[in-house]
Amino acid sequence: MSFKCKDLLGIEYLDKKDLQVVLDSVKPFKSLFTRSVKKTPTLIGKTVVMLFYEPSTRTRTSFEIAAKRLSADVVNVAINTSSVIKGESLIDTGKTLEAMNADYIIIRHSMSGAPYMLAKNLAASVINAGDGFHEHPTQGLLDLYTIYEKKKKIEGLRVLLVGDILHSRVAKSNIWALTKMGAEVAVVGPPTLIPLNIEELGVKVYYDLDEAIKKADVINILRIQLERQFESLFPSVHEYVELYQVTKERLAMAKPKVLVMHPGPMNRGIEISSDAADSSNAVINEQVTNGIAVRMAVLYLLNPRRGNVYSN
Repeated sequence: MSFKCKDLLGIEYLDKKDLQVVLDSVKPFKSLFTRSVKKTPTLIGKTVVMLFYEPSTRTRTSFEIAAKRLSADVVNVAINTSSVIKGESLIDTGKTLEAMNADYIIIRHSMSGAPYMLAKNLAASVINAGDGFHEHPTQGLLDLYTIYEKKKKIEGLRVLLVGDILHSRVAKSNIWALTKMGAEVAVVGPPTLIPLNIEELGVKVYYDLDEAIKKADVINILRIQLERQFESLFPSVHEYVELYQVTKERLAMAKPKVLVMHPGPMNRGIEISSDAADSSNAVINEQVTNGIAVRMAVLYLLNPRRGNVYSN
């Protein structure tokens, strides 16, 4: 295997071979979901600490289920009742957790680069569960796997990311993963929500959704992150809906078997209509299921003493 990382900090630092190892590792873990006992002793005796400085439901729960299905012990740190509110630094918090024999620290932080700072100072494996506007690597990996599972390939597919590219760490991770695997990636959204010079990442930029959606194999719709916008970056929600909402009518402009994806939580009626979200093209719930299997694979691959998937 080529996956020799101690940490998973961002897809930017993985190569195509690493990404393929992850894709190949997911299937045996997903096969566990059909069993009456959905657990394996792969990480028995290991401790996984959830260190979330930002609210999360899907990612936190997905990681927790993944770790427990691998038989790891899981500890959730409640930031609002921890020493953090007394002024303890991130590194000191990490060193304290490591002194308690934490094997993995899964961190979500509003500051871009926080997981990197932690990883440089700890022997424990650090997994980035989202850092600022930078990356969300396991979301990028589960999106990649969902496309791979459905389309049986990545190379040559036309993938369109729609919406708030500027504030989206999911967009960054998707762009890195998809371009490295040979997909043709495009982004579309209001000019104020498209980062400057994003073309340098190997993507095509559109501002007209009706033009961009033509011949798309996959459409990944990003949430409008109103909580991350410190000033109004488009005139009104109504205008955004008119110009950029993905609807059943707009899906008809794409390829007949286009995949409709969304990292969640969805703002129904804003970035996606209900008929598009509930259409046969949508694989949004499958993304959630795949997220558990992908995170199981990541935990397994970061274990330096990994053996057979089904044994310790």
